[in-house]
Amino acid sequence: MNQQNLADFIWNVADVLRGDFKQSIYGRIILPFTLLRRLECVLEPTRDKVRSQYLAINASGVDMDLILPATANATFYNVSQFSLASVGSTSTRANLEEYVAKFSANARQVFEHFAFSDWLVQLDKANLLYLITQKFASINLHPQTISNHEMGLVFEHLIRKFAESANDTAGEFFTPRDVVRLATTLVFAPDHQALNQEGAIRTVYDCAAGTGGFLSSAIELVKDEWQAPARIVPYAQELNPETYAISVADKLIQGYDTRNIKLGNTLSHDLLPHEQFDYCLANPPFGVKWEKVQKQVQVEHSEQGFAGRFGPGLPRVGDGSLLFLMHLISKRKPVDLGGSRIGIVLSGSPLFNGGAGSGESEIRRWILENDWLEAIIALPNDLFYNTGIGTYIWVLSNHKDPLRKGKVQLIDASGMHAPMRKSLGSKRKFLAEHQIAEIAKLSEAFEDGPNSKIFATTDFGYRRITVERPLRLRFSVTRDKLAAYRDTKGSDQAEAFAGVQGEFDNLPAFLKAAGIKKLGKGALKAALACFGERDASAQPVLDDKGNLQADSDLREFENVPLKESIDDYFAREVLPHVPDAWIDTGKTDAKDGQVGIVGYEINFNRYFYVYQPPRPLAEIDADLKAVEAEIAALLGEVTA
Repeated sequence: MNQQNLADFIWNVADVLRGDFKQSIYGRIILPFTLLRRLECVLEPTRDKVRSQYLAINASGVDMDLILPATANATFYNVSQFSLASVGSTSTRANLEEYVAKFSANARQVFEHFAFSDWLVQLDKANLLYLITQKFASINLHPQTISNHEMGLVFEHLIRKFAESANDTAGEFFTPRDVVRLATTLVFAPDHQALNQEGAIRTVYDCAAGTGGFLSSAIELVKDEWQAPARIVPYAQELNPETYAISVADKLIQGYDTRNIKLGNTLSHDLLPHEQFDYCLANPPFGVKWEKVQKQVQVEHSEQGFAGRFGPGLPRVGDGSLLFLMHLISKRKPVDLGGSRIGIVLSGSPLFNGGAGSGESEIRRWILENDWLEAIIALPNDLFYNTGIGTYIWVLSNHKDPLRKGKVQLIDASGMHAPMRKSLGSKRKFLAEHQIAEIAKLSEAFEDGPNSKIFATTDFGYRRITVERPLRLRFSVTRDKLAAYRDTKGSDQAEAFAGVQGEFDNLPAFLKAAGIKKLGKGALKAALACFGERDASAQPVLDDKGNLQADSDLREFENVPLKESIDDYFAREVLPHVPDAWIDTGKTDAKDGQVGIVGYEINFNRYFYVYQPPRPLAEIDADLKAVEAEIAALLGEVTA
């Protein structure tokens, strides 16, 4: 029985729940029972031996956690006399509660996070508990029958089904395994030789772990596929209690220390605050608002600066993706300790949202100027269960290969995909094994080509300069203008302006006609606003120091590539069109003090755009005539 059929078989247990329970909560019952049966099957070979040893040493006061895991050949154990098959039909609830309570604490927490005891009460009241228990007791979930990888797929399938029935978004809980496999390969492949060293130990971390798919994929890649001797130690944090419980159970079965798997909000409370990792992998939720943790994040940003996680800046509250990226970067190991590699799946907005000086731009600037970004891979649309939008894998490293120093590789893999035989939510495409291998080869080759472009980190930077043009006003006095002026700070000069006749294309002539030698700053501002009207043929207005006044309505901004001289760009791109323009040299960058505010953006699609010439007019005309003829023929049939 493959994992899809097994998941369907397990889900069919829901037929028993129909009528007594809402469809939206089926998964909250089915998932913990599936986990319970899986744990039971793992412990079955040593069950009697563990029980006997427990009874023999129970009265001695020895810490069972020091003795029984070795006997169980696992990182967890159970000392209950019961199993799912033997809980009985009369005291089913009490026996099941006793059974779960006799798990070691690290396994027992799995059921606490599912509030399993509450569901046992409700099933008991509905007289369904024994029936459900017996159905799960009949399923063989032993690791020799269904591998950890297959079991992970079963859980993901069940979660997706559960999310669909609850009108929820399955994509918040796990990442499709083809995307996981690609990201893991891109991050781990350059370290293939190091991972094949005897005694090597490497840590891998996921800050939005879901069911732990990234962690499992990393372990499978190194241990099962490469058969490398390195030991991979997983660390994680997850927000959702139920997916956290699945991740913990999965790692327990694989024999890992689940104290490294934390429950809580990564952005507001980093529960692994002093840890650094060899590898980081994550798929944080796309476009999720972070207003719930806004206070904690802003406090860390303002009080800790670069000593905290969010020193470069903060993105807009509507999308917290870049917060997760900065968090992962804070977990990197120093280069002298081997450095770190990071793979994170993001939507398109972190590439370009926010102009020069914004939080998003400053975060990109920080990453690129520190030369941490290694590559960005554009994925096909329709790869995820809950969205069809374009997505990207960012690969970062603080110990780049010398060939990649100061460079960033962009890979367009948007056309590399295979169709799903059956859509799963929004997922209509998948990455086949040969396509994952092809993308990995493009990354390894690090060459320019149709689907791969190499850029300097500075190619994504620019200076946003402010282009001003002079204020040109034509002056005249009317009854309405004079009334407006009397209501301003210049009211004491109103009578002088009252006798002015005609129009003037410059301020000095207008003031001379009024018999005024000089106006104060407030009165001048009022006169310009009340008596002046914009006229491109008028003379520029000068301030009291003889400098040209800028017209805010004509103000524009230009993004000058970092590699180019501002003056050369201005002379070539601006002056030929507006000869009277000038650069506001007072607008300087806060970090380097030079004219223009520095910004960074990665306009991915622009770099891979291929011009498609329009069709010849004769061809278009022929198509139109053919359509007209077809319409005429149809009309002829109607009117005949």
